[in-house]
Amino acid sequence: MQRVFATLLALLATLAGATPAAGYDESDLKKKLAREMRLAPSSSGAYVRDMDSGEELFALRENVVRIPASVEKLFTTSSALLRMGPLATLQTNAVAAPAAIVEPGGVLRGDLVLVGGGDPFFGEASATLLARAVLVAGIRRIEGAIIGDESAYDARRAGCCSGYDFDLGGVLSALAYDRGIFRGRARFDAGRFAAARFAARLRAAGVAVRGRSRAGTAPEGAKTFASVPSMPLRELARFINAPSNNFAAEMLFKELGARYRDSGTTAAGADVVRDTLDDFGVRPRVVDGSGLSRSNRATPRQVVRLLERMHNQDIASSFRASLAVTGATGTVKARMRRSAAARRCQVKTGTLRGVSALAGYCRTAGGRDLGFALMFNRANTNAAKSREDRIAAAIARLSSAGPDAPDAGGTVPRVRGR
Repeated sequence: MQRVFATLLALLATLAGATPAAGYDESDLKKKLAREMRLAPSSSGAYVRDMDSGEELFALRENVVRIPASVEKLFTTSSALLRMGPLATLQTNAVAAPAAIVEPGGVLRGDLVLVGGGDPFFGEASATLLARAVLVAGIRRIEGAIIGDESAYDARRAGCCSGYDFDLGGVLSALAYDRGIFRGRARFDAGRFAAARFAARLRAAGVAVRGRSRAGTAPEGAKTFASVPSMPLRELARFINAPSNNFAAEMLFKELGARYRDSGTTAAGADVVRDTLDDFGVRPRVVDGSGLSRSNRATPRQVVRLLERMHNQDIASSFRASLAVTGATGTVKARMRRSAAARRCQVKTGTLRGVSALAGYCRTAGGRDLGFALMFNRANTNAAKSREDRIAAAIARLSSAGPDAPDAGGTVPRVRGR
């Protein structure tokens, strides 16, 4: 009986994670990371740095460029937050000709134009709100058509190609209604499709529409009757980074081009991101906004440099809140739950065929804020992710204080690889 009781106690302790992992000092951490990286493919790199003191804790092939996969989204969202601010929104407007008036009885003679502003989550819910706003504006009947204006962005429907990219999960358009997907089909006629769906929402709200829906552009100097904003950028960044939403990332990428280069294209968005990051001394090769392209390139040091610079910005809290929390949210909800890293790290994952990456911040057991980037190319992604989890847990276990504290040890020597 006593043996059974002892076994039950041990089992309960295991299930509850009752036995805390022993802390690491900097020497322990260096040895653990060196051992893990020694077993990784030579086409891998890692970099760990203290965000407050700038102390370099580990470096292995940290200046060699790699394919970052979805870690690329850090470049997109940080640039957007820096340029636009965390409270910025993307507006979808219902407009008409400059001279348009609402006649007695709520009649609008002429067309009502739905002008897309790049909201990646515009769809049934937001269209319903916009339709009700049109009703509140006094419009009861529209004698013309509903026209969908997607001219803020170019007509390229994917970052990679002219067709539909299944990995993207949507049809790129400044007026993407429910991501341009209807009953499992991609709608390349994004402007007309959005107009038709909005017309249905208007009728449901009590606004009669006489004409047929079509695509087109708003007249110059158009008069706005109603608007609906996207979620604030700080929330949009979270919906991009935590679940790694490729479609929303590419939409935001085009928005950067539209706002700061007067061209809603992927190429213009890349130019804005490169220009923004250059101010930080971070110069990756930026091809798209989501990381789906295998032509993107970055080094672990560049990624950590970005993390370090964002750590000191006024928008630092918005940026960090956009990241997935280990063992709790987003792409790492099921990872590291029972390790020392559980709920201690805010990270961005990256995965492509043969590519795995993990980067972000960890609050260590000793109270230090560390930034890290792990990038594995030409790797077995399952094995790489297990290695990432073990490294993140080791970083979280660091118990020694920083170099300015009385009990801190010396800087861990750099680890050099081929």
